[in-house]
Amino acid sequence: MGKRTMAKSSSSPLPRSLGAVLWGISIALSWMWGLGLFFSVQFTTQFGLFGLLTFAVPNFLGLLIFGLVTHHLARRQSGSESLAQFFANWSRPFRLVFFLYQILAITLTIFAFIRYFWQPLGFEPWLLFMPLVMLVILAAAILFGEEFDIKRIKFSHAVLFLLLLPSVIYLMFVSASKGIGPISFPKLPTNDWNYWGYAVPIMIGFLVGPWLDLQQWQRAIQMHREKVSIAAGYIIGSSLFFLLILFHGLTALWALNWGAAEFIRTGITGHNYGQEILLRMFSATSSWTFSAYAVFVSVCVLTTLDSGYIALKWFFQSNASTSNHPIFSLVPTRLLTSPIPAFLLAGVIALLAAVLRFELEFFMIFYATFFVGYSILAIFRCFIISPANAIPQVKMFCIGSLAVVIFSFGYFLRSPAFQIIGSLLPLGYVIWLLVKPSSADEFVSDSEELESPVASSIATRPESAVSVASPVTMLDPGAVQHSLGGHFEGKWFIHTLVATYADTNSVGNVYFGMYAMWVGKARELFFNRVMPKFNLKNTSFYILTRSFEHKFVRETREFETVRVKIRVANYNRKFATLEHEIYDSSDLLLGKGKQTLLFVSSSDYKMLDIPPDVYTAFIAHA
Repeated sequence: MGKRTMAKSSSSPLPRSLGAVLWGISIALSWMWGLGLFFSVQFTTQFGLFGLLTFAVPNFLGLLIFGLVTHHLARRQSGSESLAQFFANWSRPFRLVFFLYQILAITLTIFAFIRYFWQPLGFEPWLLFMPLVMLVILAAAILFGEEFDIKRIKFSHAVLFLLLLPSVIYLMFVSASKGIGPISFPKLPTNDWNYWGYAVPIMIGFLVGPWLDLQQWQRAIQMHREKVSIAAGYIIGSSLFFLLILFHGLTALWALNWGAAEFIRTGITGHNYGQEILLRMFSATSSWTFSAYAVFVSVCVLTTLDSGYIALKWFFQSNASTSNHPIFSLVPTRLLTSPIPAFLLAGVIALLAAVLRFELEFFMIFYATFFVGYSILAIFRCFIISPANAIPQVKMFCIGSLAVVIFSFGYFLRSPAFQIIGSLLPLGYVIWLLVKPSSADEFVSDSEELESPVASSIATRPESAVSVASPVTMLDPGAVQHSLGGHFEGKWFIHTLVATYADTNSVGNVYFGMYAMWVGKARELFFNRVMPKFNLKNTSFYILTRSFEHKFVRETREFETVRVKIRVANYNRKFATLEHEIYDSSDLLLGKGKQTLLFVSSSDYKMLDIPPDVYTAFIAHA
């Protein structure tokens, strides 16, 4: 039995080459978040041109490699939804990490704008102005995020890029017209451990960084739906991003040569910081120069935040529609799927961090340590088929937290060795996790344990052996008698039957349609067991089948003992999904599949949320 589906084509009406260019612009702008935007200036002030390239090249390569690999993943199966289906399964154990990564990226970007663009302007009273600035940033991001969805964001970003481009050209003209001045800043050496204490975390963190970024995954999925080459889009996007980073860093280098070193300050940790030197330099030059730089920074920040808003909304909607947690039946859907509460939380944290005079590096620590292990494990899981769709969450969280602490000590105490160890620790642990002898046990999920054959407690007792001959025991001497109405083994409801002549076709094997009928009968017996008081005469709802699919594995024949297993796989506000498996007397899998149920009113057939009676009955067996 098969299932045929009709998918609406989502191919883009634009020429594919133009689509790749538009998506490339959006990719570049979305990756110019607070970290890439301002740390390019900071690392240039520390290590000069070599430091800028140390920061820019891994950033460029990480984005490029992500695009090339996702292009390959999308082409492993046919269809415009192949990458979306892959992401839905692959990302399941990383959902919390995806959320934390995105929230931290949004918080960091808002913080960087307030800390390095607004605070240096010195508006007073800051207690009034800073919250207003934070609200303006949030309002702009939410407005653009609501106005432009993922299908249209490439057009809005193209327009914003046209605003950014004249500003970049003007600033380059200003720099070129003044020429290169005398070197007047104390560049740190790049041949000592202090440099490598930064370089190693940067290389590791940025090479694998895009893999946990929802914005990039959503873009890759949408590009594949529009039949735009993901590889072409990311080649253009990563190259354009690299040029923007070089522009910002080289402009900082130019400013340092003309006296901007006086704006470098000492932070609360005792380190020197220069993220805002360009703002101070340009604001002291002319209003036109300051305006051009303000447009550049504002576009970079806005295109990151609106992308984050759209990505979080997509992420929340996907999880609300597939999660089986009871909380999703109690909270209004619009609240569950809205990124606004998350953005408000990010804004408040960013504002507090700016008031406390935190620095960008405090947030960067997590991207160089905590998320590294998850990113590397995620990459491995694209190509290594593990026993189950799960990861050792507690161990991964502990090793990530330990790496954060080690790196923090290294940063605050100026110990490069600790910084390097903190970045390498998650990488080493993931490799050990994958190759150690018991690695398979690390990835066994609860659902897999429930799917394994579970022996009945009756069968373990010798005195319970059946001695009376019966049709079942004659065909399967090892079988144990159960209720004719079915029984539970763990979470599985099992109905046992014997295939007879009426179930077979002309050649003697069971007719394919009988498997679906057996599953249907097992389902009805399951409903009768968990909802014994259900009565069609006075029920306020009906249970309908939305979809049914079954994969045939092997055949069976007349007089074979057959076990039909069925269980609640998951449910959300509207739908419940049941899984089924069919085995013969030798415990060989005959077939498996799933079905989706929906619920309608018995009076007008309008679709309902899952009724409370069904929730009560299903939760105990989900």
